[in-house]
Amino acid sequence: MTRQQAIEFVRGQRARGTTIVFTNGVFDLLHPGHIRYLQRARALGGALIVGVNSDRSVRANKGPSRPVNPDYERAELVAALACVDAAVVFDEDTPHDLIAALQPDVLVKGADWADDAIVGRDIVEARGGRVVRIPLESGYATTAIIERIRGGR
Repeated sequence: MTRQQAIEFVRGQRARGTTIVFTNGVFDLLHPGHIRYLQRARALGGALIVGVNSDRSVRANKGPSRPVNPDYERAELVAALACVDAAVVFDEDTPHDLIAALQPDVLVKGADWADDAIVGRDIVEARGGRVVRIPLESGYATTAIIERIRGGR
């Protein structure tokens, strides 16, 4: 979805009383850790919207060798998951502006993020929402998978 389509989607869901959950990430090489994380996020509400970092945003955050896959392909894969209601590509270095536009009820991040480092916390809590940190699945990391592929192991 475009940002505007996502805003309209949220408006419609909220009118029906649906709890809106938001999370974000790169989702460069989709793996079971991603799937389990997104399923847990979806269980926290009635609709899950996933912000997907644009290619430019990924390079700014992870360096020039990433992403492996282009943003709209990554968003397409995420959006195809049964637990995801919408995926939106954002070009900023953080999802702050997207969170401000969507005003989710629940903001989800991995437990590897410190409470005070979660972008958008201020927006969600200001409107009475909550922030949930979900433990990550051990043994799954896109960076490790890329290193294995590049190393030929």
